Amino acid sequence: MTGSDAVALTDGVETFTCNVYLVPGAETTLVDAGAWDGVVDAVREHVDDLDRVVMTHQHGDHVGQLDAVCEAFDPAVYACADHSCRTHVIEDGDAVQVGDEECDVVYTPGHADDHVSFVSGTSLYSGDVVVHDDGAFDYGSFGRTDMAGQSRERLIESIRDLLDRLPDGVEHMYAGHGDTFHGDVRDVVETALERAEKREPKYPDE
Repeated sequence: MTGSDAVALTDGVETFTCNVYLVPGAETTLVDAGAWDGVVDAVREHVDDLDRVVMTHQHGDHVGQLDAVCEAFDPAVYACADHSCRTHVIEDGDAVQVGDEECDVVYTPGHADDHVSFVSGTSLYSGDVVVHDDGAFDYGSFGRTDMAGQSRERLIESIRDLLDRLPDGVEHMYAGHGDTFHGDVRDVVETALERAEKREPKYPDE
């Protein structure tokens, strides 16, 4: 299985949460845990067990249900920043298996100090560094940088780093917010970079 088999568990959920992706395979993986209290039941609708959780970052909408997921499945938890559930520290340049694919870990701060993205030969799990059709911009948006501890300058550097590390032919983008995207992922990421570099405000008060 490849990233194209990822299931967006939170599609249509009204709770404020990030997108949560279940990736079946040799290492059945949850990408982020979300803040929706139905996540555990949603996982069980698709698989009997969960091998691992990989965290893009630990903002509340991404990590809110991590304790519940860990209690239900006792998975390995891969995260950059410290967390009581973390079993494996991940850093830039590491490799982590997601489903059946090996993903490179790319450190992508700016929206969050502990933000990482996961890149395989077919798929990009971009968290909040680059998102798609999120209500602020369609076809290529980016994480907010108007709150304390965030940096548009650092986010721009991160998107450039992501482009440098993105293999040719990546066709699936699973972002923390907005819609999933299937097609020319590099073009979407380049569009997000152009908007970020122009300092286009993502929110009216930014």
